[in-house]
Amino acid sequence: MSLPDRLSSEPKSPFYNEELLERGVGIMFNGKERTDVSEYCVSEGWIRVPAGKAKDRFGNPMTIKLKGTVEPFLPEQPAGS
Repeated sequence: MSLPDRLSSEPKSPFYNEELLERGVGIMFNGKERTDVSEYCVSEGWIRVPAGKAKDRFGNPMTIKLKGTVEPFLPEQPAGS
């Protein structure tokens, strides 16, 4: 299974993929694994992460865009699952 160039965890986004998110996607950003990524784009080289506890006027978490090397991967499934 190949991973998309861009993926978002926001259901309203055109880049949302529920099936893939349920499976689990890991992100290596600048050589370190990140677990708080809400959206990524490999070709443009950025990720979006929550900006602390800040919320927008609709109650959604505020995000910031970080630029760097993005490498998505599928985590290994434990034996027996």
